[in-house]
Amino acid sequence: MLIGKPAAIPSSEITPRALYLNRRQWLAAAGISVLAAPLAAAAQSPFDTDEAPTSLENITSYNNFYEFSTDKSEPAELAQSFKTSPWEIEIGGLCAKPGKLSFEDLIKPHTLEDRIYRMRCVEGWSMVIPWQGIALADVLKRFEPLGSAKYVAFESLADPAQMPGLASNILQWPYVEGLRLDEAMHPLTLLATGLYGEKLPPQNGAPLRLVVPWKYGFKGIKSIVKISFTADEPPCSWNRYAPNEYGFYSNVNPAVDHPRWSQATERRIGEFRRRDTLMFNGYADQVAQLYTGMDLKKFF
Repeated sequence: MLIGKPAAIPSSEITPRALYLNRRQWLAAAGISVLAAPLAAAAQSPFDTDEAPTSLENITSYNNFYEFSTDKSEPAELAQSFKTSPWEIEIGGLCAKPGKLSFEDLIKPHTLEDRIYRMRCVEGWSMVIPWQGIALADVLKRFEPLGSAKYVAFESLADPAQMPGLASNILQWPYVEGLRLDEAMHPLTLLATGLYGEKLPPQNGAPLRLVVPWKYGFKGIKSIVKISFTADEPPCSWNRYAPNEYGFYSNVNPAVDHPRWSQATERRIGEFRRRDTLMFNGYADQVAQLYTGMDLKKFF
């Protein structure tokens, strides 16, 4: 499987959906131990959607990454020389064991998992992405959050030398995001390190990004350099930019429209038809209990 500049990837080199979904059977038939090939492990977990993944070409050529460009087609080109190694992540705030770790040391104690998630953007487009990564809860527990910690804050790299989009004042840099601690600890929440069985491409948030599949895509902060435990609700870039349009929670909810467009339907990248938006992006059975008793039109 190849990852290169999207325009340079012929369709013949994009992993067929059926082959990806049945790769455990393929490995077994070839006499290859699945345990010996973790990057090719099967997507047969309780987290997976049964929908066919979006093509690698579409996933890696249609990106929201404003640190590089506001044009969705440009990050794939502008991020190709982005340096992701060495990479350091600072973990701190209300925890017993704060510290700084290299990317390798952060992920080394953990088992990488394959998960196929629906992903929904606030503008009305969606994808199905085969991620590889680590349960965020497993990482956070290592730093022993204190009882006073109620939220988790995230911060992206802001390097003008590598990220031309930082010259724009559309957002306040660096990009920041946040989750309530119980959301961060939910088993669906993922720190992604790869997709389609390969390391994460730069335009998709290398080397480490957040994936919260029941929330809109702008919650998926990319190229993370800092994680902090806080007692108070942390600032979030889009909520700070336009709080009447982008709430802290940002849960996919077809009953709560963006002020400038409906959120009731979506269009899957690669398709022409529109489909109904699912509550919590189809993950209501797993996450609705997190919001019991909350007015989801107020806390949107």
